[in-house]
Amino acid sequence: DLSRPTGLRNGRNSQRRKWASGLPVVSPKHLSSIMSKIYVALKRLPNGTDLPLPTYATASSAGADLYAAIVNPLKIEPGVHSIVPTGIAVQLPEGFEAQIRPRSGLALKYGITVLNSPGTIDADFRGEIGVILINHSTKSFSVERGMRIAQMVIAPVSTAIWQEIQDLENTGRGTKGFGSTGTQADV
Repeated sequence: DLSRPTGLRNGRNSQRRKWASGLPVVSPKHLSSIMSKIYVALKRLPNGTDLPLPTYATASSAGADLYAAIVNPLKIEPGVHSIVPTGIAVQLPEGFEAQIRPRSGLALKYGITVLNSPGTIDADFRGEIGVILINHSTKSFSVERGMRIAQMVIAPVSTAIWQEIQDLENTGRGTKGFGSTGTQADV
């Protein structure tokens, strides 16, 4: 049963609480101590000097909100995509990328999402971060200056050392893809 922690917490004889699976229980107040933090150099560009820096909405947010650095409102018609500048450029540490992801509220309420989701900002890119928004709804959508338009997640990356071989190992799935595992849960 993974739904309940085991172990006791009674004064000196306390035992570290663990899930029935043996994994330690992490309380929300200790979560921030296990989230890693890295320094990212950021340059404000002339079109974003009055906008906030990327902002984490809560202490446990994975993504920092990015803001629209446009002068005039930008209308995105249904089925149309447009690039929205953010007024910032970043210098990521080697071994990291920035992922540009949609904001769930814009997607749910207005059908607005990031077209190439997630967009990738490589560590060696030094230009302005632009967000490609697309309108999947049936109504026009107006992007206003300072609107929170996307989230940026900083993540470590691995690069592959390719090893060409003649045959790949067999698996139960084999070459079946594109929905071959079905959509229904086994109950």
